[in-house]
Amino acid sequence: MNRSDVVELHYIAPIENVPSIMEHGILSNRRAAQVPHRSVAMQEIQERRQDKQIPNARPLHEYVNLYLDAHNPMLSKCRAHNDCICVLRVDHAVIDMPGVIVTDKNAAKDYVRFYTVREGLQALNKDLVFARFWLNRDDPFDEQYRRGVKCAEVLVPDAVDAGRIVGAYVANQRALAAFEALGTRLPVTINDSMFF
Repeated sequence: MNRSDVVELHYIAPIENVPSIMEHGILSNRRAAQVPHRSVAMQEIQERRQDKQIPNARPLHEYVNLYLDAHNPMLSKCRAHNDCICVLRVDHAVIDMPGVIVTDKNAAKDYVRFYTVREGLQALNKDLVFARFWLNRDDPFDEQYRRGVKCAEVLVPDAVDAGRIVGAYVANQRALAAFEALGTRLPVTINDSMFF
C-alpha cells in the first residue's frame, strides 16, 4: 500500500457520542474513560487490548484506533445497531502526525505487528485492506488472516482533534435523522454499502 491510497481514516462510534467527540476529540480508551460515553467495543476484545504493550512505545489503550477501511468485521458485528452508529471520516493527514503507528491487523490479535507509518503501509496489501469480502469458506486459516488484515489499524497517541473530523457515514435514513438532529454541522451521508 502507498501513502496515496489513504484518502481518509475511519472511526466507528455511537451517534449519541458525536457531540462529546466534537467537544473533546476522538479520545484513546484511557482518556475516554474520564468522559461519559457509550461504547460499541466488545468487552472481551477490550480486555485483550488493555494489557497489550506496544513494543518500544506506549500501552495500546493510550492510542486512538482508526481504521483504514471501516467496512470490516468490527462494523459487521455492530450491524444490529445500524440505526444508532456512524463512521466518522477523519482527515488522512492524521496518519502523518508524530508517534502514529500502523498495525498489520487488528491490534488485539496475537502476532500483530506494529510499524512506523512508512513501514506499515508498505507491509499492508491494499487489495486485502480494501477488499469488499474477507470470507473464505474453503480455507478457514486464510479467512482468519483476511479478517485480521481488514481490521488493520492506524494508532494515534492520546487523541484526534475534532477539527480533523471531516464528515460521517451512516447506514440508513433513521441514522441520518438521528445524526442531523445533533446539529453538529458535519457533512453526513448515507453509505449503505459500507454498513452491513
